[in-house]
Amino acid sequence: MNDKHILLIISGGIAAVKLPGLIRKLSAQGARVTPVLTQSGAQFVTPLSIAALARSKVYTELFDLTEEAQMGHIELSRAADLILVAPATAQVMAKMAQGMADDLASTLLLATDTPVMIAPSMNVRMWQHPATQRNLKRLQDDGVQLIGPNDGEMACGEYGPGRMAEADEILAQVAGFFRSGPLAGRHVLVTSGPTHEPIDPVRYIANRSSGAQGAALATALRDLGALVSFVTGPARVPPPSGVEVHPVQTAQEMLAVVERLLPVDAAICAAAVADWRVEGAHAQKIKKNPSGDFPILEFAENPDILALVSAHDLRPQLVVGFAAETENVIGNAAQKLLRKGCDWIVANDVTPQTGIMGGAHNKVTLIDADGTEIWDEMPKTDVARRLALRIADDLT
Repeated sequence: MNDKHILLIISGGIAAVKLPGLIRKLSAQGARVTPVLTQSGAQFVTPLSIAALARSKVYTELFDLTEEAQMGHIELSRAADLILVAPATAQVMAKMAQGMADDLASTLLLATDTPVMIAPSMNVRMWQHPATQRNLKRLQDDGVQLIGPNDGEMACGEYGPGRMAEADEILAQVAGFFRSGPLAGRHVLVTSGPTHEPIDPVRYIANRSSGAQGAALATALRDLGALVSFVTGPARVPPPSGVEVHPVQTAQEMLAVVERLLPVDAAICAAAVADWRVEGAHAQKIKKNPSGDFPILEFAENPDILALVSAHDLRPQLVVGFAAETENVIGNAAQKLLRKGCDWIVANDVTPQTGIMGGAHNKVTLIDADGTEIWDEMPKTDVARRLALRIADDLT
């Protein structure tokens, strides 16, 4: 981000206390940060502290005689390479969606032709309110890029979506915006890892997926310039840096995050999602029965995330699924392609003797409407790079 100019709009919300850390990180990456502080934002951070960290004047007033004599707000709105609004409160989002311009921040946002990113922060009920979701859709339709929000504990004590993304997550997405490559400006969603479906507080149903292939794919897409949203179950492989990470546990949680992230340009469903979950998981640990009777577990089918994304009103341009098979690999994968309605299926043989599930290598077959392409066995990182290049060709 050397010499990239970021106009940072800080609005009012407790999450504004994270902004000094973000400014440090942006500056350390070589970015030049010009802060705009709203009146409500100044209730949480001071102009003096922000100016010292950004090494820049902090702009607060729309009607500044000296600045406006030179059309200051117009110049501010167009001189930057990116406008970042963090935190973006419900009020700021509403103003942006309605085209209101009653203070410096909203006027800058209305007068700009510069790309805009927002990092929302608000109470969970405010985030879930239909008005906020309508405003969000309008903003995304207008090309505004979204960072977060995350699930988490609120300052008010409630828990749920609405917590502003952490500084590292915001930094990763901003860095991705400036990264060059064939996927620059493209937003790609990658699901990865297993899901854990609880039986009781200490037991769960899972599979042997390590998450290595999904993590490698997210890395390869990132390196081609994509903004990557990485939705991962409890994998053994850590998530890559420079991507937006969304950790989940269950299939239902994964679906909720995936739907919240739409629309995207491409969705790569590499996660090994459990097909079933225990209906009515026990709140307490199941104890052994002295009589020797086994507990009875009732199962319910989990949501089919790949099929739902393929049929979604906000369907990505490209939807890719993975098929882990132990027999009739190509035949079963081809049927899955038709059944799920996706564009490509990446199939592999995961019988124990292959060592693929949990291993460092993979041997895949790519199936699409044009036919079947068998790839040689190679490291999962090489599979990821080759697949990422194919994705870039398709999207560009």
